[in-house]
Amino acid sequence: MINEINEYLEYLKIEKKLSDNTILAYQNDLKYYLKYIKKDKVRKVSKEDVIRVIEILKKNNLDSKSINHAIGTYKSMHTYFSIAHNIPNTIENIKRLKTKKSLPKVLTIEEVDKLLNIDCKTNYDYRNKAMLELLYSSGLRISELLNLTLNDIDFTNDIVRVYGKGSKERIVPLGDYAIIALKKYIFEYRNSLIKYPTDILFLNNHGNIMSRSGFFKIINRIALEKGIEKEISPHVLRHSFATHLLEGGADLRSIQELLGHENMSTTSIYTHLRSDLLKKSYDEYHPRS
Repeated sequence: MINEINEYLEYLKIEKKLSDNTILAYQNDLKYYLKYIKKDKVRKVSKEDVIRVIEILKKNNLDSKSINHAIGTYKSMHTYFSIAHNIPNTIENIKRLKTKKSLPKVLTIEEVDKLLNIDCKTNYDYRNKAMLELLYSSGLRISELLNLTLNDIDFTNDIVRVYGKGSKERIVPLGDYAIIALKKYIFEYRNSLIKYPTDILFLNNHGNIMSRSGFFKIINRIALEKGIEKEISPHVLRHSFATHLLEGGADLRSIQELLGHENMSTTSIYTHLRSDLLKKSYDEYHPRS
């Protein structure tokens, strides 16, 4: 069955044009599939086989979100084989687990200001400030940020060209603070990080493309230094970008395009978040709440 799984992963890469990180997530899901389903062919896998895997994942205390991702992976693979090889889809009726929809974590505008107020002394400080300013200015995903090249930044039109999920291109405006930080980094400090010719925008200490874990360490260290107690990640800045736009009066359709969401339903969670914040403010400040 390993050959069939590799065929499916190749399909995701070549035809669906999914990113390496997304394909890695699919691979991780399929490890459980291979481990617990002792069949040599996909066509021999039954609905009961997959349900048994789901029950094992539950017993292993995997959270509902992760289990649902695995279920989605298994259903997607079986759908592929039913179309590509005319194999009966035995698991199409398996339902995902019911989960409580959690609202995204966001920073207040004051916390964002505190995080981005970096006292730059080294070339790494200027790089880190440019990365954080760009992340909040344009609402990029971490993978989009790390894969940017010099050519993706257009100072003439004050925009950044982003390649998101499925290699889909979108154009996102650059804010004034991000432009200043980027120009400072690119024209004055980036050269000191170059070890060999490369057009990757943000370089690590070895002159290579920065890793996700490397950037996570940077943002968490800065948050700790600034006394920000909330759990923070690059995606928290993306959520904050969208929430602050909505609070400032931006419409959902515009936010959807800026974030690169394919479906409006993904973007609409920010309306729930705004309602939640408004309710907290009401409860705190209204005299008869």
